[in-house]
Amino acid sequence: MALEAAGRPPEETLSLWKREQARLKARVVNRDTEAWQRDPAFSGLQRVGGVDVSFVKGDSVRACASLVVLSFPELEVVYEESRMVSLTAPYVSGFLAFREVPFLLELVQQLREKEPGLMPQVLLVDGNGVLHHRGFGVACHLGVLTDLPCVGVAKKLLQVDGLENNALHKEKIRLLQTRGDSFPLLGDSGTVLGMALRSHDRSTRPLYVSVGHKMSLEAAVRLICCCCRFRIPEPVRQADICSREHIRKSLGLPGSPTPRSPKAQRPVACPRGDSRESSGKAPSPQRQADRTTPGGRRSTQSTARWGRGDHSPTSPRHRLVSCGHGASEDRSLWGQVPDPESARDAFLEPTQGTWSCSLHDPCSLCFAHPFQ
Repeated sequence: MALEAAGRPPEETLSLWKREQARLKARVVNRDTEAWQRDPAFSGLQRVGGVDVSFVKGDSVRACASLVVLSFPELEVVYEESRMVSLTAPYVSGFLAFREVPFLLELVQQLREKEPGLMPQVLLVDGNGVLHHRGFGVACHLGVLTDLPCVGVAKKLLQVDGLENNALHKEKIRLLQTRGDSFPLLGDSGTVLGMALRSHDRSTRPLYVSVGHKMSLEAAVRLICCCCRFRIPEPVRQADICSREHIRKSLGLPGSPTPRSPKAQRPVACPRGDSRESSGKAPSPQRQADRTTPGGRRSTQSTARWGRGDHSPTSPRHRLVSCGHGASEDRSLWGQVPDPESARDAFLEPTQGTWSCSLHDPCSLCFAHPFQ
């Protein structure tokens, strides 16, 4: 039987959490504090971090917390650390930080103590910052406690302060035509809580970017654009891959390792001097190579495995069940449209008659929409 976290905490605990949020919120800095943030090309920025907490399927207690650090602007993994954790606090909307931040904070502190030369200069968090019920989301919480610039990047709109995912909002999304297009998320209070950003030309679904700590919203949006090879910023995407792979290995689950970053399919990460257009061609494919990072930690980069010769983005026979993101890579499944249950397990979702990866959009393995 799957383990279950404790139910909703008592009102006294929620009141305590609210007071803690209010106390820490007073320390949030919503302006640029570093010289590299004010530079159009982010000159001086060398390391960008990403964090993630992934959960064991069917288990609300066991999870894996991950921290990765990528070089900038190359977006190559130079440090990664994952650990299995036992969650003690239940999920309560508006209080996610009390469930996840303690474990992420430990990972950051461990890196600061053991390999300070690899400390990220900014952290990207899969969640919200000031775009929050009380203006203090998980990105603010982690930023204040680590004293690092922090940016919240959410995949769905948190409907607070009058923000709604209604027809008007969807029409604004439709008008986002190219990578880098955005519009402000203006609450009923008159406060701009974040930006809806189209992060990639091949993705029509926006990201919701908000200030976490020690960074302006304008700089945060520019940085996210520079960090997106796919829809999801690479530091967050790599942290997610790392945590899921650690769960697979720790629990002895079947499946092949998830491909990391196929070089043949990367757009240029961040053109110097212009964060909205690509200035060059993607690097050519390379063989799998191990390299030693400055801190002595080894990381592996591998190219995508195409499988059969007819499996390519331009092939009319392109039918890929797995997007490579924790899904089955059984080739016998290729060419079969999955049922909704298996599609959900593979992180694929039906969208207007097609199947697309709900985390990458487009698929990170083949850079094309499955079942298109």
